[in-house]
Amino acid sequence: MQTMEFALRQIVDRVHAAAAAQTPLRIRGGGTKDFHGLALRGELLDTRALTGIVSYEPSELVVTVRAGTPLAELEAVLAEQGQCLPFEPPHFGPGATVGGMVAAGLSGPARASVGAVRDYLLGVVLINGRAELLTFGGQVMKNVAGYDVSRLMAGAWGTLGLLTEVSLKVLPVAPGEATLRFECSQADALRRLHAWGGQPLPLNASCWVEDAGVGQLYVRLRGAVAAVDAACRGMGGTRLDNATVAPDWLACRDQTLPWFTARRARAGQALWRLSLPATAPVRALPAGGASPLIEWHGALRWVQAPLEQGDALREAARAVGGSASLFIADGADGSTATGQFDLKSAALAQIHERLKHAFDPAGIFNPGRLAPQW
Repeated sequence: MQTMEFALRQIVDRVHAAAAAQTPLRIRGGGTKDFHGLALRGELLDTRALTGIVSYEPSELVVTVRAGTPLAELEAVLAEQGQCLPFEPPHFGPGATVGGMVAAGLSGPARASVGAVRDYLLGVVLINGRAELLTFGGQVMKNVAGYDVSRLMAGAWGTLGLLTEVSLKVLPVAPGEATLRFECSQADALRRLHAWGGQPLPLNASCWVEDAGVGQLYVRLRGAVAAVDAACRGMGGTRLDNATVAPDWLACRDQTLPWFTARRARAGQALWRLSLPATAPVRALPAGGASPLIEWHGALRWVQAPLEQGDALREAARAVGGSASLFIADGADGSTATGQFDLKSAALAQIHERLKHAFDPAGIFNPGRLAPQW
């Protein structure tokens, strides 16, 4: 305990000195998401000394864990109790941390069915830009009076404060699971997913991708064993072996499927993230690129396209009420350290700027990560 208190005090002192000198700090855990963001600037501030599970009550479905704790370690502890983080946070590498998971706010294949990271975030302890240690939220779902600051930290990419501790709601692992495969076009896959979404089916995740020119739709079901078996009989398709297909869902989560890795061999192809209404039809894409990979029952569409096609992709997304953002862009030197966040409007940008000033008035945390001016 004394060692952990000493580590925390060192970090607080470091932030205090940086604020006084207006020295930018680059907050980093495992660094597995360094590929995403406009810039990586400032003196490195490593959070991995803040490690360990503070408390875990399996019967209450709540865990409190320090931000530098390896994500894999937390998931292993939960698995021993038959529980999990249902939103399937991407790791993108073996060093991913719990704090990085919350700061990035990224969710895996099951997000459309079970919710996002912020939906399971009960409370946080953080250090703001004034080197103050602040606590928000708690360890129960109904604990918020006023602004829900805890969930504001999910997806802030460390620009509002340095997370030191988080409390999360967890859930039991579903007793039944099955993956069905269908050979179909993109339009047919979207039609099927839309129709299934209106039925009482235990849909958990989906992925449509073209393999050797043939469209393949994968649908994962989770829930009661009887419900999963009944859905399999009614939906059709080919039922796959769970043990065989499990690594593919992990590869989808961490973007190591061939569709993602093939981009690296194609010069000038960036990875774009289109967030659309699930019912949006097939969107026209720039010529010469690969067909999209579609997740979240149609709501998340990954596209490979050159940087200069960004405006066209954003317009195509906005036309159906969605947005497009640059997730990974290969630089001329082969690096992948650039990205763009679509703030959609000047009003939203002003809100972000005011929040940034309130939490980090000196602008020392991760400058440039979300926008050039922050």
